[in-house]
Amino acid sequence: MPNPVISTNNQFETLPAAERWIEEKILSIKSGDRLPDAVLNTMAEDGPAEFNIAELSKGKKIVIVGLTGAFTTTCHNTHVPGYLENLETLKSKGVDEIIILSVNDHNVMDAWGKAMNANGKLMFAADFDASFTKEIGMDIDLAIAGLGVRSKRYAMIVDDGIVTDIDVDEGRGVVDVSGAAAVLGKL
Repeated sequence: MPNPVISTNNQFETLPAAERWIEEKILSIKSGDRLPDAVLNTMAEDGPAEFNIAELSKGKKIVIVGLTGAFTTTCHNTHVPGYLENLETLKSKGVDEIIILSVNDHNVMDAWGKAMNANGKLMFAADFDASFTKEIGMDIDLAIAGLGVRSKRYAMIVDDGIVTDIDVDEGRGVVDVSGAAAVLGKL
């Protein structure tokens, strides 16, 4: 796994302590597990709204795409566009909802959805305090890089509340197993 990095004068330095922490962190959710009861936030037509992710997934097939941050280079330029480009194909494979999830607030997530011209196509959800992200073991502390607690980059397929697949990308700027093409291959 590549080392987490911080930028210093456009040069990258490795962060051995962060790398050790990542290697020690155990993924707590896996295929076959029930999605936990957790409240997330989004921006509805009439303002901020909370929703329970377990309730939302009942009777549906959803894809949760965990991303490091709204407007971050890889997430904004590669990850979300891949889901937009493959939206109809994903829907034709039975996906009812694609949730773009990040440790941000609902205002930032709403602005990101608008900037991507994706509101109404993808659901942009906020895990403002990282509680859901931590509960499923997808949190990463990037405070040393000035980002604080964030989400790892992952894609989770959930069918009627049960996780059927979860894959986590490793490495900075990598969209491989969590991208839309990889998810399509699992459906």
